Amino acid sequence: MHARKWHDHDRLTRYGTLLGCTALVLSLTGVAAQAQPQSPRGTDLTRQTLGAGDGWGSYGTGTTGGAAADAEHVYTVTTWAQFKAALAAGGSAPKIIRVQGMIDAVSEGCDAFEAGGYDLQQYLKDYDPAVYGNDKVAMGPQEDARVASAANQDSVIKANIPSNTTIVGVGKNSGILGGSLQIKAVSNVIVRNLTIEAPLDCFPKWDPTDDNNTGNWNSEYDAVVVYGTDHVWIDHNTLTDGRYPDSERPVYFGKVFQQHDGLTDIVRGANYVTVSWNSFENHDKNMLIGNSDSTATTDSGKLKVTMHHNRFDGILQRSPRVRFGQVDVYNNHYVVEEAQKEEYYLFGVGKESQLYASDNAISLPPGTSVGKVIKKWSEAPLTAENNYVNGRPVDLIAVHNAEIPAETLQSGAGWTPTLRTRVDPPCLVPSVVDRGAGVGRAR
Repeated sequence: MHARKWHDHDRLTRYGTLLGCTALVLSLTGVAAQAQPQSPRGTDLTRQTLGAGDGWGSYGTGTTGGAAADAEHVYTVTTWAQFKAALAAGGSAPKIIRVQGMIDAVSEGCDAFEAGGYDLQQYLKDYDPAVYGNDKVAMGPQEDARVASAANQDSVIKANIPSNTTIVGVGKNSGILGGSLQIKAVSNVIVRNLTIEAPLDCFPKWDPTDDNNTGNWNSEYDAVVVYGTDHVWIDHNTLTDGRYPDSERPVYFGKVFQQHDGLTDIVRGANYVTVSWNSFENHDKNMLIGNSDSTATTDSGKLKVTMHHNRFDGILQRSPRVRFGQVDVYNNHYVVEEAQKEEYYLFGVGKESQLYASDNAISLPPGTSVGKVIKKWSEAPLTAENNYVNGRPVDLIAVHNAEIPAETLQSGAGWTPTLRTRVDPPCLVPSVVDRGAGVGRAR
């Protein structure tokens, strides 16, 4: 009898929430307009700039990318070689690069990078823990050959983005496969409307001493790296493992042969970044904002990032994991898949982070611990307000502290975001974001 009463109460609560959300929708004027992404200034996608007040990327001088490019600095590229050549042309003069179709940074396959007699099967024989042990890092001819092969791949798949650049995909079916966009030590960059398939590390490193001396595979290459750069707008892209999901990676020495790193990392003094209306899909380690506890000299007072109206579907962790920065995370939709519910977390609270997470929608499968939404790495207060889980408001900090008392969180990030142009009610976020986020939906 008691169980039935609780079930009915739960159903009525959920029904009441839905009624409240419906009433809210009906009370809004221009509902159809509200359900679409706000258009930035301008009508030409290649010359649109980040709107005033739209997140940290709009702070100060704002983010205009290559909007001022003259005709000589507008390029349309269809191959990886053309893309890198366009990036190198004209230095930091404003430029627009239009990516047409899917361009492949690794079109010749991993074999093209092999050097020094590298052979995976021999590598596995040489560093089998039953033979090599777990008390020292991998050393020897095959590790040397792996390092040389990795250097070959590194030189090909990394593309350095100069200041004052806009990179935009043409239509709904354009993007980059297997390349790493390096937005490093520059200023004023826009990346929009691309399908970005995460780089596949052809030569992961086996570290026998990792994971408490049980060993682990470690990979390089993030899809997008924002490093020591200010004023960046990453908008309406779809970032995914694409053809090479982690679920299909082999297992060696009892550990997944990990060939992916992050999708978008913002690190080493990067500042004033807006990440909006992107779809992050089917990936493990998604996003670091600050990549080390020992980088206070470069990171303190920086790493100011806004993330809004993004969809995270099938992402296991780091959405984001934050150190040092004032990071505003609002109106995002997080979808945790059944296979991930035991190990997932969304928000990582790290050293001196000031995370402000509000008005987000989180969709969890039945039986999932809500307390795991937040993962505490260091003592750093955060604000988590007006977030919804499966359609109902939940105090994420209170639930975390009740479920995981050994990692008690403190409330109060110590600042309040002001650079927000639009905040949707969290009960509407799933429909608004799912309809508007990702490639092909920018206007």
